[in-house]
Parts: sequence; C-alpha cells; structure tokens
Amino acid sequence: MATFSSISKAVRFIRRNSNSVLTHLRCMSNVPENTVYGGPKPQNPSHRVTLTHLRQKHKKNEPITMVTAYDYPSAVHLDTAGIDICLVGDSASMVVHGYDTTLPITLDEMLVHCRAVARGAKRPLLVGDLPFGTYESSAQQAVDTAVRVLKEGGMDAIKLEGGAPSRITAAKAIVEAGIAVMGHVGLTPQAISVLGGFRPQGRNVDSAVKVVETAMALQEAGCFSVVLECVPAPVAAATTSALQIPTIGIGGGPFCSGQVLVYHDLLGMMQHPHHAKVTPKFCKQYAHVGDIINKALLEYKEEVTNGSFPSSAHSPYKIGATEIDAFVHQLQKSGLGDAASAAADAAQKIEVTKSQDVERQ
Repeated sequence: MATFSSISKAVRFIRRNSNSVLTHLRCMSNVPENTVYGGPKPQNPSHRVTLTHLRQKHKKNEPITMVTAYDYPSAVHLDTAGIDICLVGDSASMVVHGYDTTLPITLDEMLVHCRAVARGAKRPLLVGDLPFGTYESSAQQAVDTAVRVLKEGGMDAIKLEGGAPSRITAAKAIVEAGIAVMGHVGLTPQAISVLGGFRPQGRNVDSAVKVVETAMALQEAGCFSVVLECVPAPVAAATTSALQIPTIGIGGGPFCSGQVLVYHDLLGMMQHPHHAKVTPKFCKQYAHVGDIINKALLEYKEEVTNGSFPSSAHSPYKIGATEIDAFVHQLQKSGLGDAASAAADAAQKIEVTKSQDVERQ
C-alpha cells in the first residue's frame, strides 16, 4: 500500500512538472530533440550529404563535386566551399608523405588522416580509401578493414580499387555488411605493378569494354558510385550511360556524373620537383597557393633576419613600469645582473618605439 502511494505521488509530480522533466530528459540524451521519432527530414544544404542526396542530384543531372582532403584544415575548406564528397584518398601517400606511389601508406596512417578530416568536414559525405594490402586477401579482410575505416576513422563510406572478381566479391561483402562502397576503375594506382606504371586505360577496344563491364559489375555488387580515372571521354560517357549510379571522373572528360581532383593539385600547392613530377596532366590548377606560401615564408625569414618581426604590433603582452622596476630589482637580488639589464634595456626600447609611433601618427 505504501508502494502504491509512492507511485501515485510520483505520477502527480511528473504531471505537474512535465515540461521541466522532458527538458531534463532531452538534456540527458546525445540525440537532438525530435530526431528519433520525428520521421525523415528534408535535406538541408547545411546538413551532412547522404547517399539519398547524391541519388537526387544524379537523378536531376546535377553534377557531383568531390575533392580529396587529408587533415583538419583542408577538410574545413571543403566544408566551407560546399563540396559534396570529401575523399580521404590514399593519394596522401604521395602528396602528404612524399612517396612516389600510393602503395606505402598503411591503414593506421590512413585512419589518422580520416579522423582529422572527420573533425573538420561536417557537411560532405566522407569516403575513406582502403589502402593497398588491406583488402585483397579475402572478403573477410576487406570487411574488417572497412569496419575500421568507419568505426575508427569516422567515415561514411569506403572506396576500393579494381574490378577483378576478388575485388567485386569484396565490394559485395562490404555492402552486405552495411557499409556504402564507391568503386574505382580505369587507371587504378594501386595496380601500377601490373599496369606498368601510371598509364591511361580504355584506349583500345578490349580495354574500353573492360572499363564498362567492370563498372557494371561494381554496380551489381552494390556500389553507390564509381570513379573513372584516366580514360578517354567517350569511354567515360559510355560507362556513365550504362550505369544507374553516378560516375565520378578524374581525367575522364566532361561526360561523367561528377568530378574529383586532389586538393594539392587543384590549388597549385606543389612547387617541389617531386610534386611537379606526380601532378597529373589532367589537373587544372585553380590557384597557385604554393607560390603564395613560398613568398610568405621568404618574407617571414627576411623580417626575422633583419629584426623587423616581431614589431610592437605583434608584441601585445604588456607589463607596467612599476612591475618592470620590481622585476629588475628582484633579478639583481638573485645575482642575475645581465638578465636585469636585458629586461631594463628591452623596456626602454619599447618606450622609445612607442614614442616614435606616436610621432608618426
């Protein structure tokens, strides 16, 4: 009976304070209000791009934009620009780590890049490359690697290269595990050992047909999109027409569903001979950021060398005259006469500079 009375009192309290209780419960949840039971919401440009959003763009023949990113700053730039897809590519091996190919980068290194990008890019769909050696052995290995890219890397989907039967099987297994997969055909940089280098594909009948058939097989395996790299424009056009999923071109001409470029390439960041060597012919440079960076570094070096930096404008932290006198006195008491003189001289120079600045005004 006492228990029933306690329950009745609790019910009456909740009824009287229902608003405050609900507010408290909402604060205890890490899910925003109305998202669990509110049903689907219309796509907002400021919200994360999803596969549904990409399908809608594809259906409307609206081009899809994709750019690579490898760290927090580049991810923020992509986010601000409203890029649809952010690819954390194994091209980091070349443009970030300085290797000649994409082969050396490890899964652990890729995961570091993925996490940094995930912290910076809140709007684009995040796709992480499966690096060489992490998915070729078996479908189970591929699934395990893909799971890590999502769970540890914070990605929304993965990308894998190639169209061999084992790769198709791997793509299908990953999709069946509940992970979205982007395919990649044409020039597949991880296969340069058998391709004989970074060579365009689809330039004869057999090779062109293989590009189309491989892309169709990846679609059948459940891929939501396919990258077409370094293939002739007519081959890319045929592939795009044959598929019901978007194609993303990189050196594939203007007839794909969207385009992707490497962040460093399109910004013109690469001035070093190594980077000049690995920058592809198909890349358009929309800026010459590398030149700007070099100029800024040279100016910085010059100003530090000639003593003009830092000026008073960049020395913002002040100490009062009384505190300076006490500080100098304390240093002298401690037997640090040279340090005391240095502090007094610095304070005097600051006052002279300040007077000169006032006179100039």
